[in-house]
Amino acid sequence: MPVKLYSTPTCPWCKEAKKFLSSKGVAFQEVDVSKDRKLVEELHAVSGQLGVPVTIDGKTIVIGFSKPALEKLAAAAK
Repeated sequence: MPVKLYSTPTCPWCKEAKKFLSSKGVAFQEVDVSKDRKLVEELHAVSGQLGVPVTIDGKTIVIGFSKPALEKLAAAAK
């Protein structure tokens, strides 16, 4: 499953997560939850969270910007 990053344009931690994943060469699909209420509902259904960033690779869910957790996700995504 491809990596999904749930975010908003104004979230500074989302920007950090995008920079980090890009620096590790991880392809990801950005899901901007600020554009559609249904995307917020999707985020909540898959993670139990309403806040961003949330990064998911199908089996791992990283809540917020956690460099160690994103390192593990990035290593598994390659």
